[in-house]
Amino acid sequence: MKKLFLTCAACVLLAGCSSSSRPTLEQFTEFTGGQMMGDATSFYWVTEKLSGPQKASDFVLVGEYGWYQSEYRWDEGTLRELIRQGEQRDNKLGLVPYRIHVRFNVDGEAVYQQFRLNSKVLPIQADQLQRYQSEADMLVKKSKQQSRDGLELIQGYWDGETFETCTGEEFSTLEFNQTLPGFVINRLASVDSYVAFLGKKSSKRLEVDTLLLLDEDDRDCVTRPVLIEDEQK
Repeated sequence: MKKLFLTCAACVLLAGCSSSSRPTLEQFTEFTGGQMMGDATSFYWVTEKLSGPQKASDFVLVGEYGWYQSEYRWDEGTLRELIRQGEQRDNKLGLVPYRIHVRFNVDGEAVYQQFRLNSKVLPIQADQLQRYQSEADMLVKKSKQQSRDGLELIQGYWDGETFETCTGEEFSTLEFNQTLPGFVINRLASVDSYVAFLGKKSSKRLEVDTLLLLDEDDRDCVTRPVLIEDEQK
């Protein structure tokens, strides 16, 4: 019997990284998160030390306007490097590839910058650099707040009876804490699907706080972008 429960009950379970142990300077804490804002659907990953964020990544779908993935690196609490690559829409050519690479000094000033758009090298305006820095800070703050709320980014596949996460865990129940459109309910009840959401885990149950993405079951899981390490090899 297919198990799909829709509820508006408040979530009380906690999931994700435990904060009960006292961290040391050598320990790393991992956060995941995401959000939907306008046409953009974002997935977040953060690695933090006691002294502040070390690295973070995002994967962002912007509807018909394209997509991108980024990785950010901090040193002693200051953003020092970012790489972003993806595709954006050109009115004549459709989706075209682009890539951004910026390094900052300890004062937050860009000391190296490169912006390639469809094989053209273009300048990066000062307000764009500030926007990238703000996006990096927001990503960290948003993910940490969601973790404090007991939420994490969960991806996987629902076949109407079992949800298998991208890490191989299996859950027999999906419980939604938001009102869903009828077509979404019908799809989840009858069609195998890829699902990404902010939620909480219990022993055999997943609580869905915010549905981020629903797609065909042949969609691959989104892995954390690793771009800066590849650049340094």
